[in-house]
Amino acid sequence: MTIYFYGADEAPHGCFSNFSPHPLHLDGHLWPTSEHYFQAQKFPGTRHADLIRRARTPLRAAELGRDPAKPLRRDWERVKDDVMRRAVEAKFREHADIRAVLLATGDEEIVEDTGTDHYWGRGRTGTGRNMLGRILMRTRARLRAEFPAGDAAGI
Repeated sequence: MTIYFYGADEAPHGCFSNFSPHPLHLDGHLWPTSEHYFQAQKFPGTRHADLIRRARTPLRAAELGRDPAKPLRRDWERVKDDVMRRAVEAKFREHADIRAVLLATGDEEIVEDTGTDHYWGRGRTGTGRNMLGRILMRTRARLRAEFPAGDAAGI
C-alpha cells in the first residue's frame, strides 16, 4: 500500500506536508514551518532569508523563496536535498504527535501527491522523483531506530 499526502489539513498524513503548522528549531532560530526553513536556506545570511522566516504563512514563505529577482545561493542544487532532510528531521524530532504518525506508517511507501512538482513529488505523470517522500521514509527509518515500538512519543 502507498500513502499519498499533499495538503497540510488532510488527516492523518497532512503533517507530512511542509506547510503543516509544526514549528522547528534550526540554526539558532524558530521556524514556523519546514517550508519557511527550506525557502530561507536559498538565501542564507541575507535580509531576504529573515523576511521569509517571518512570513505570515508557509504559502507566503514559498512565494518569497521563489522570487526570480533574488539570486539563489550558488550551491543550491547541491545542498537542497540536505536542507530538506534537516528540516523534516527537526520537525519530526520536535513533535511527538506527528512522529507517532510517521512511525505508524510502517514500511509503506510515502508519496507527495502533487501533479506540479516532478522533483519533490510524483508529478503530473506519476513518475516524479518524490524526493520529499523519500526523505520522509529515510527519516522514519532513523527515528524508528531511536524510538523503538511503544516509544514513539519518546516516553
